[in-house]
Amino acid sequence: MAAPTAAPSTSTGVKPRLSFWQIWNMSFGFLGIQFGFELQNNNISRIFETLGANKDDIPILWIAAPLTGLVVQPIIGYFSDRTWHPFWGRRRPFFFIGAVLATLALIVMPNSSALWMAGSMLWILDASINISMEPFRAFVGDKLPGEQRTTGFAMQSFFIGVGSVIAALLPWVFANWFHLSNTAASGEIPPSVKWSFYFGAGAFLLAVMYTVFTSTETPPEDMEEFRRENASVSIWQGIKESFMGIFSMPTAMRQLALVQFFTWFALFSMWIYSTNAVTSNIYNMKVDTAFFTKISDFIDSRAQQPGTEKEIKELKSLQQDTREIKQFQADKPNKILTVNLANYYVAKGDPSPEEQATLQRVKKQFNDGADWLSLTSSVRNGVAALFAFIIPLIAARTSRRKTHMLCLLIGGLGLLSLQFITNPDFIIVSMAMVGIAWASILSMPYAILAGSLPANRMGYYMGVFNFFIVIPQIVAATILGYCTMHFFQGNTLHTIALGGASMVLAGLLTLRVEDVDDTRPPVDEPAVTLSYNTLATNNPDV
Repeated sequence: MAAPTAAPSTSTGVKPRLSFWQIWNMSFGFLGIQFGFELQNNNISRIFETLGANKDDIPILWIAAPLTGLVVQPIIGYFSDRTWHPFWGRRRPFFFIGAVLATLALIVMPNSSALWMAGSMLWILDASINISMEPFRAFVGDKLPGEQRTTGFAMQSFFIGVGSVIAALLPWVFANWFHLSNTAASGEIPPSVKWSFYFGAGAFLLAVMYTVFTSTETPPEDMEEFRRENASVSIWQGIKESFMGIFSMPTAMRQLALVQFFTWFALFSMWIYSTNAVTSNIYNMKVDTAFFTKISDFIDSRAQQPGTEKEIKELKSLQQDTREIKQFQADKPNKILTVNLANYYVAKGDPSPEEQATLQRVKKQFNDGADWLSLTSSVRNGVAALFAFIIPLIAARTSRRKTHMLCLLIGGLGLLSLQFITNPDFIIVSMAMVGIAWASILSMPYAILAGSLPANRMGYYMGVFNFFIVIPQIVAATILGYCTMHFFQGNTLHTIALGGASMVLAGLLTLRVEDVDDTRPPVDEPAVTLSYNTLATNNPDV
């Protein structure tokens, strides 16, 4: 295999230290990006279930997110290394394009009228977010010297945490402060969720544009050489090279890859199953066996009647729900009902007033649980935002590896602790522990990795590194449904416990990572204000 073609050099010598506000401005766009990710992570399973998906379908529907990351991130990283515009710079064109596309996708997503439409919009939304996000990682490596990288990535973690807090709270805020309903007719997305997505769309665009217009980038030293080398590589060669980088990774990147695999496997198990696990196990969605049998018999009888293709597909999904309840809850006097079964019987059955009240209680418990999970997710992300400022202090006194290990161990124990919770209030403690891990996950691996990468291939390798975020998600989407049904008796809470064990393992593997650039920031050295005009003085094309 031929060696990858080097990107044109972009270095201008020793990188000056940036001030606090310069780092703030260049990281602010992550506030908006995380609005998109958090609304996606917290609400997509809820939207899928509302549109008729059962829990067996959800992992496969979620596979859209990692697959788009696998395709988009390395390509965007490769081409952002080779981009230069006199006004927009290198990374900022991708910030802008991704923000516009993601904003449109966030507006359309909650208006999906069918499951296939929601699944398709997840592909588009995730691809759009990745177009903006991947260059932000390289942005820190481009602009900050080694001793400031931990601070730079920690600042990104802070904005990710703040954005996640607000985005996770939005459905609860719109339901409780603005009195928009958090329930809707069967197959419709609640108004509180719709307006959360609309608000997130505006926040995404505004935050990213703030970074675009308040940050500058260093131009190539030799513009003619930059153009000449770009012209020598075709688009097809560039795409091919983007995916070949996995075979030429630096040592630290290979070691971090294993850590990332088990870390993101754990996170994906939480994102996929937390709504079902919390609402089914900690909230009261139970009905007595006689009523469940009545609902099951009604669905079986409806399935024998002719109907449209959509009705037949819906009934098959509902029959799958009833079979799983019969299989895994046979010895239980009360059965945990799915929200889809409750919605269907309310809409198509003939429940008595008492049965109607029971089904409304099941639906309310599901939506209350989903809203509470969003609120605890905001706590998780709030802890991550605050802990982002503590991480550089711990790393300065120990090491980046030990800091990351400690944080992952705490997060893994947080996921495992959900097994023992019966009072929903205590979910906050578990999510706060995961928040400590989340703060480190968003900063430490990148801070460790950036020191081992050549400056002129920063975006390229950051894109390749994201393979080890998306590959474990694809693996999780492929096998977790099977594990849940065949090893955990359909209990998704056990699936999240598997994720917790995976995160603990990731923490232990961190000690194997070689960190060649673990430097301590000088205390007394003043920050240097980076002047774009000064750096571009000798470049007439800028």
